[in-house]
Amino acid sequence: MRAILLALICAVGGAPLAGKEKPPVVYSIPLPSQADFTVLDWLVGDWAGKTTDRSVPGEVRLSATLDLDKQFIVLRGEVSLAAIKSAPASRESWIGILSANREGSGFVLRTFSSTGFIARYRVTVDGPEIRLNPEGGENPPPGWLFRRVIQRVGVGELTETVQVAPPTKSFFDYYTAKLSRVSPPAKTTP
Repeated sequence: MRAILLALICAVGGAPLAGKEKPPVVYSIPLPSQADFTVLDWLVGDWAGKTTDRSVPGEVRLSATLDLDKQFIVLRGEVSLAAIKSAPASRESWIGILSANREGSGFVLRTFSSTGFIARYRVTVDGPEIRLNPEGGENPPPGWLFRRVIQRVGVGELTETVQVAPPTKSFFDYYTAKLSRVSPPAKTTP
């Protein structure tokens, strides 16, 4: 009985306090501008192809999709190269998140590789050409630099050239691949 009486007194006594509460504070976080990827519209989709240099035979796949309310472009790549005299066979998968840079005047790409490396690239777009230039990252290949040039050569075709600079050496073309747009799968009707 005492417990019920105490609960009733607390409920009645607390009622006037509820009426005197201040309205809740509403916080607003200013959002960054929507990224403008219109210069990269032609890249969105799935691509597949082969290296064009006979000395480095291989297969390359690339996909680019707008994600998270079109704030980012997610890139996924797969490269499979046969063994050559100067390098063993290799296979790598990677994912990259492309976003507008802080200034809003260009793009930044952060990549995560199946090799465990995490790298950052400054991305410049000049018409049909995209240049990815290394800018470090959380875990880049120690001493090695990689850069890419992706160039649209036709409505459904592009080339990708990967250049490599070993420690204290100059860049050289590691491989060039010609990729074609992969048609979307045919929709089936139930």
